[in-house]
Amino acid sequence: MAKKKSCNRKSKSHSHKKISHLHKIYKTKRKTKDHDQIHVDLKIKNAYELLNQSVDNDVPGAAQNYCVHCARYFVDEKALKEHFRTKLHKRRMKALETEPYTQEEAKRAAGMGSYVAPKKFEIKTQPDRQTLTSIYQETTDKDNMII
Repeated sequence: MAKKKSCNRKSKSHSHKKISHLHKIYKTKRKTKDHDQIHVDLKIKNAYELLNQSVDNDVPGAAQNYCVHCARYFVDEKALKEHFRTKLHKRRMKALETEPYTQEEAKRAAGMGSYVAPKKFEIKTQPDRQTLTSIYQETTDKDNMII
């Protein structure tokens, strides 16, 4: 004899219906900076300020080991150096090579102008603090130069 299904039993697809709103909370908790925000941080003046932060015990490594490209803090210098060799860091560096999306580009895509290809930047891994300090002191145009 075949087993009869119970009429009162819910199917599996409806079993977790009430917790679907939590996905947005968890997703925004792990959100990092967008590419256009990181391009602003890559300017020599902003990068100098981010890499020479005062001691803050609320973030990992007391805010002394920061990756500007990925917008992440690390526990120590060794963890930061290991991060520079990971695939995640290399992917982020490759994504930052193109110019950030602007309102002018959105208008051109909508048909209000001719297409202009986005510019390419040469992005290198961030220098250590001493090198960045010497670059910061030597440059005169601190707002436009990208590290």
